[in-house]
Amino acid sequence: MATFLHRLGLGSFRHRWTVTIVWLLVFIGTGVGAATLAGTMSTSFSIPGQESTTALDLIDERFGGGSGGTAQVVIAAPEGGKVSDPATAAQITAYVQKLGALPGVESASNPLEPQRPTVSPDLSAAYSTVTYKVAAPEITVEEREALLDTVAEARDGGLNTEVSGEASQESGADIGGPAEAIGVVVALVVLAITYGSLVAAGMNLLTAVVGVGIGALGITTLSGFVDLQSTTPILAVMLGLAVGIDYTLFIVTRYRHELLHGRTPEAATGLAVGTAGSAVVTAGITVVIALAGLSIAGIPFLTEMGIAAAATIVVAVLIAITLVPAVLGFVGRRALPKKLRAAGATEVPARPVYRVWADTVTRFRTLSLLAAVVVLGVVSIPFFSMQTTLIQPAPPGSTQEKAQELISTKFGPGFTGPLVVLVDGPGATARATSIAATFGGLDDVALAALGGARPDDTAALVTVIAKSEPDSQETKDLVHSLRDAVDATGDDAIYVTGQTAVSVDVSEKLDQALPRYLILVVGLALILLILVFRSLLVPVIGVLGFLLTIGSALGATTAVFQWGWLNQIVNTDVEAPLLSLSPIIVIGILFGLAMDYQVFLVSRMHEAHAHGASPRDAVITGFKQAAPVVVAAATIMFAVFAGFVPEGNDTIKPIAFALAIGILFDAIIVRMIAVPAALGLLGRAAWWLPSWLSWLPVLDVEGAALERTVTETPETTASSSSSSSSSESVSH
Repeated sequence: MATFLHRLGLGSFRHRWTVTIVWLLVFIGTGVGAATLAGTMSTSFSIPGQESTTALDLIDERFGGGSGGTAQVVIAAPEGGKVSDPATAAQITAYVQKLGALPGVESASNPLEPQRPTVSPDLSAAYSTVTYKVAAPEITVEEREALLDTVAEARDGGLNTEVSGEASQESGADIGGPAEAIGVVVALVVLAITYGSLVAAGMNLLTAVVGVGIGALGITTLSGFVDLQSTTPILAVMLGLAVGIDYTLFIVTRYRHELLHGRTPEAATGLAVGTAGSAVVTAGITVVIALAGLSIAGIPFLTEMGIAAAATIVVAVLIAITLVPAVLGFVGRRALPKKLRAAGATEVPARPVYRVWADTVTRFRTLSLLAAVVVLGVVSIPFFSMQTTLIQPAPPGSTQEKAQELISTKFGPGFTGPLVVLVDGPGATARATSIAATFGGLDDVALAALGGARPDDTAALVTVIAKSEPDSQETKDLVHSLRDAVDATGDDAIYVTGQTAVSVDVSEKLDQALPRYLILVVGLALILLILVFRSLLVPVIGVLGFLLTIGSALGATTAVFQWGWLNQIVNTDVEAPLLSLSPIIVIGILFGLAMDYQVFLVSRMHEAHAHGASPRDAVITGFKQAAPVVVAAATIMFAVFAGFVPEGNDTIKPIAFALAIGILFDAIIVRMIAVPAALGLLGRAAWWLPSWLSWLPVLDVEGAALERTVTETPETTASSSSSSSSSESVSH
């Protein structure tokens, strides 16, 4: 692989105009595709084949409609009054007619209709269900604002009204807010400090932006052909930008190293892509496998998110090994600071802090390792009480939160998430009446009543209202109790559904898949690291460090978002279970990034040990060489991920926080303290490989063999001599 990448780097350098133009055409093409072919992305989560999803499809087929977005407009009577008072009733009737005439609205139910009233027992409140002609993601901004404005006008006119429901909330995840921009600026500053050159820093950021742009625009284009989740593009942007910057950083750092050792820009580019590029490709493959491995959960929307994000990583790797060497052909020696170009330096000055750090950690290795484990272990404690759900609370102080509070107070907490039971087949009404009576006797059921039937009596609905909140454990248990009661009847044409039941089904499916996925990525990490380092104990250290990273990242996220600790730092007042898909996505992404750091850091230690350094000196030497790049990469990733936290939506905010804090813990505590301390404790045993595993292939991820080959041949200094003058003219 190193030889192939070496040739690819040289080819990209020599044909830099062609390579650059091709990538720009791809960028423009994906932009045109996104503008003309993009479709509507989904904001709901469901699993085909699950009882709740099957029932929703059947309801849509049997009763028609049902696919339009809905909103619940809650109307409270004036203090001491009732909604049935003549004056108030007249206001409500006129108000409902106005709701029904709003743009995009198909119907608005009148809560005072005798046939199907939706009035609280004390007659102090009522609610109207507003149904749109299209699904919630397709409701336009203008249509949503018209609804919110009408609610506000009614409130000003004397009616106490609030609105909740999917139709009242913005769909999708916004990209490009000020906080995200700050993250990019921080990345640019870190790159400028690391390189000592604004040209190199700008080039690094520009190539990463091109890569993430192609990935995100490609996903947007794909949404016109495949049903994708609305969070997929922002997840791709967040991850693609972080790894794109880092992968370019690794290659450019090696390029600068080769320039300082006297190579021409062309030769330096080829060697940088062949050596550091090999590590980049290995790291990228690791992340891709981890993300594609999300399909093990057997959940289509999660599989699509994983594959889409993995595609963005593939683009980032291709950019790093083709466009980056092409752009280096334009940059030349300007990738170096002026003082290094002028002084003829042979090495970038090392910062003594890294040697002092490594010396201290390895000298006090037992204490350092114990401190790292204890700190991360304590932070991981909240992980064991982590709860997940698909039902996300409304923003504090919003009209949605006030509407849900009114419904919960006036009608009961279960009314904010009713369960729906479909009775399918002949004689549906009688069967539905019977099952409603059975359900009415169950614990935690406040109401079970017939909700409607087809004229030909081939399908009927039963509405079941729980006494508890939709996301409570009691409601989850009730869903199972209802299904057990159905099973006891022997009637296999009765289905329990509703958004609350969908949430229960998806959350349980994800919870069941999480251990399997964790075993997959841990097993993958062991195999990968054994192949890379030809050692058993180094992989064990790496995997244990990864588990500490996962535990502490999810533990901190649970404490902030579920328990409400220090939630001001993430700009939220919500205390609620995490989104069900958050843990498995966080594990997948952090696995890939943690293995990146392990490979880049420990491979330098392994190389020093292979050249005869003592175990402790090998750790110090490798740390001194690799730690500055790893710290810079981690700082950039932290800044990018953290940039999506303050203003991110409720779906992406916990994921971004977990990734940011996970990167911080992994790079600073695990890779900078725990790993060198553990290797210092193990000594030579760290690099031991049993003889019965000697047949394993050698993965030269650093391209050491290529470096020796190039060094020993005249190609190093002469291969580029013919084009050296043109390269230098571009450089200067």
